[in-house]
Amino acid sequence: MSVPSPLPPLPTIALSVAPMMDWTDSHCRVFHRLLAPHARLYTEMVHANAVIHGDRDRLLAMDPVEHPVALQLGGSEPQPLAQAARIGAERGFDEINLNCGCPSDRVQAGRFGACLMREPGLVAESVAAMIEAVSTLETPVPVTVKCRLGVDDDHRYEVFRDFVEQVAAAGCRMFVVHARNAWLKGLSPKENREVPPLRYDWAYALKRERPELAVIVNGGIATQEEATAHLEHADGAMLGRAAYHDPYLLHRLDVAWFGGELRSRGALLRALRPYVEGQLARGVFLKHITRHLLGLFHGERGGRAFRQVLSEGAHRPGADWSLVEAALAATEHKEQAAA
Repeated sequence: MSVPSPLPPLPTIALSVAPMMDWTDSHCRVFHRLLAPHARLYTEMVHANAVIHGDRDRLLAMDPVEHPVALQLGGSEPQPLAQAARIGAERGFDEINLNCGCPSDRVQAGRFGACLMREPGLVAESVAAMIEAVSTLETPVPVTVKCRLGVDDDHRYEVFRDFVEQVAAAGCRMFVVHARNAWLKGLSPKENREVPPLRYDWAYALKRERPELAVIVNGGIATQEEATAHLEHADGAMLGRAAYHDPYLLHRLDVAWFGGELRSRGALLRALRPYVEGQLARGVFLKHITRHLLGLFHGERGGRAFRQVLSEGAHRPGADWSLVEAALAATEHKEQAAA
């Protein structure tokens, strides 16, 4: 296996939002970009064969405001992954990320995702092919890996470190580490995000031993304080479910880390209006957008009213921006009543 030519230096990615199946579609990412102008966003995982043979306009849908945004690929065959990586780079994605962490049954049946933690040589070969495929473009993009600490009951740091060493030798210089093992049997994907113990110290140790690699910590990060603490030991923090269920957390982090004005939830949401109305004019149903907004008032008085108005009305024929204003009005009414 030949090591491809070095790519340009990686940008600093302190804040990012994890790729999440059925959640981080283009509508979600546009909303998250509004909340966090400096965050790196990720697509849902797309299998390499789907990119090559499927409906690319749908699978690789991206609004220009999303940048910087990464395409996450699934697969275990070097050449299709390389072809899909080049297609993604040509489509304008700023990073191509290989999934080595998803533990779902469908992923296991296809021998990719978390299964690849047991095949570092194959991952290295795939990464090298992907890097070579994008390196000849006018603007090369980085190829990165999102991985677990290991699979099942393998709790040896040396095995994890060997995985990273082999993949890094193939040219990968950024690893997003979901700091848990993945259990391939006996746990659901949801349980795999909660049951295996977190070992952030493994990601920290990796960064100490390989300071030239970018190491992003993922898994179980639920508060601003937790996310900020990771920056003392790693290059960045990637938020998953917390960013989706409490999206205002993204805004607070972006302002705290990068500066700017902390805007109210209502002001941020109203800034999304041109995008929503543009999508409605193209025939998109409001429910496909508002499902990503439901957590905006998480933990706030009036949050339940906000969710209820949107949930009950967004699926109705003709639902438009006026429903969002109604949800905001219901929320503001609850807030004023409590004042």
